[in-house]
Amino acid sequence: MKRKRLLICGATGFIRRNLAEFFSRQEEFQVIGVCHLKPPFEYPGLEWIQADLTSSTDVERALTGIDVIIQAAATTSGAKDIVTRPHIHVADNAVMNSLLFRAAFDKKVGHVVFFSCTVMLQTSERAQTEEDFDANVPIHPRYFGAGWTKVYLEKMSEFYSRIGSTRYTVIRHSNVYGPHDKFDLERSHVFGATVTKVMTARDGRIVIWGSGEEGRDLLYVDDLADCVDRAIRSQTSPFAIYNCGYGEAIIVKHLVEKIIEKSGRSLRVEYDLSQPSIKTSVFLDCGKAKRELGWVRATSLDRGIDQTLAWWRAHIASSCS
Repeated sequence: MKRKRLLICGATGFIRRNLAEFFSRQEEFQVIGVCHLKPPFEYPGLEWIQADLTSSTDVERALTGIDVIIQAAATTSGAKDIVTRPHIHVADNAVMNSLLFRAAFDKKVGHVVFFSCTVMLQTSERAQTEEDFDANVPIHPRYFGAGWTKVYLEKMSEFYSRIGSTRYTVIRHSNVYGPHDKFDLERSHVFGATVTKVMTARDGRIVIWGSGEEGRDLLYVDDLADCVDRAIRSQTSPFAIYNCGYGEAIIVKHLVEKIIEKSGRSLRVEYDLSQPSIKTSVFLDCGKAKRELGWVRATSLDRGIDQTLAWWRAHIASSCS
């Protein structure tokens, strides 16, 4: 049986690296990772192609002979950049996806999986479905640029699915964490930042940005990979949006307490209200993915924290000592 050539755009990042390792273990896929400069790591069964995804020439070359694209490349970072430099999440992301989608149409790629997220959704006390986004309701001011960029790209996916032969899957995932996450405090999200602060604290305390009252839906990265795999294998419609999350919101204060408890350390928590934070609470109803793909998240938050801390100790701890 001829293996499908699966291109993972952004294979060097956190989510993308986990996807590259996940699909490289499956015999039916020939996995190619895109890197901007030199290959950052080696993994059995993983090939590399060097390309700048904001260059139309490079994109055309990278997509030649490809059957499936997982488009997980993006300019991403944490709350600090969202508050102080929101433009970095807009321009390059719009350009690279526009070029990728057009080239996928021209080359008749079989399937494109695009990673969206939840930044366009309103804060809510109930789980939100794929239908709950309302274009007439303002997006949170902190997410205005990134949120509308994601909406534009979701609609562009649907547009190309209508005029060509390429199937499109949009994955609206929640806050993802796990091995290979960003654990530096400049670029990390709440989970990675909290792990780093807890595991490197030297004076018996940690400082958390904001009040800690925000609610976050936290999904272990292996569950996201499983959802992508099921979409590639099972989606029959030309276009679909699927929520992919834990299905519950955990308050940041409680997350911090849980990570401290599982770390085995005794730490005092202080909250710095002067630092950037985004006071929203969003969590996802993933019933559509269950009905159409047979997907349900398999990793509990407790187990996910344990596995991430074990990975941190094995791969990061020595560089922080």
